Amino acid sequence: MSFAVSPFVPLALGFFGLGTGYLIYGPQELFGWPKRDERVDGSTGVWGIWLPGFCQFVAGSILFVGLTWFQVFKEAPLYMAALAFSAYGIHWFAIGYNRLRMHDPRPNAGMCVAFFILSVLGAAVFFTVGDWPVGLLFIGLALVYASDFFAAIGVGFGERALGFWHIVTGLWLMYLMIATVYNISLGASLPL
Repeated sequence: MSFAVSPFVPLALGFFGLGTGYLIYGPQELFGWPKRDERVDGSTGVWGIWLPGFCQFVAGSILFVGLTWFQVFKEAPLYMAALAFSAYGIHWFAIGYNRLRMHDPRPNAGMCVAFFILSVLGAAVFFTVGDWPVGLLFIGLALVYASDFFAAIGVGFGERALGFWHIVTGLWLMYLMIATVYNISLGASLPL
């Protein structure tokens, strides 16, 4: 059994989910608004699980299944996108749950090392294939995890830097979501 190649790659869902999560977490980290308490941690925890967590996990799962089982997606760099969306989605389940339950963020330091490496790998893949907009995304992700490392170990500037990179990268993700939707839905050719 053979399936036709699909132009409907679920990248927009992953970009939107992660971007929304970053735009929810970023202002609190950078500006201290809203001030963290049990209610705010509960709310941001739920958002973290469902938007960046679930949206990216679904996008990554569809990409892996489409690349491997049904072969409806053919572009090799989508393998990196599938890995990234799946891994980042699963890690947001943990981040959201830990925030919801007000768990200690210090163990995030080790996670930051692994996700920094994954982000650098993504940048290398997408810059190598000439996809600079997505390569820039992975640079933003690497800066998020470098900042998160310092936040996790308690260095003063870490949380504010994390918030800054969450907001900047979140806005870039919104551009990537818009470009993906315009390009697929309307046949536009925005850089992506």
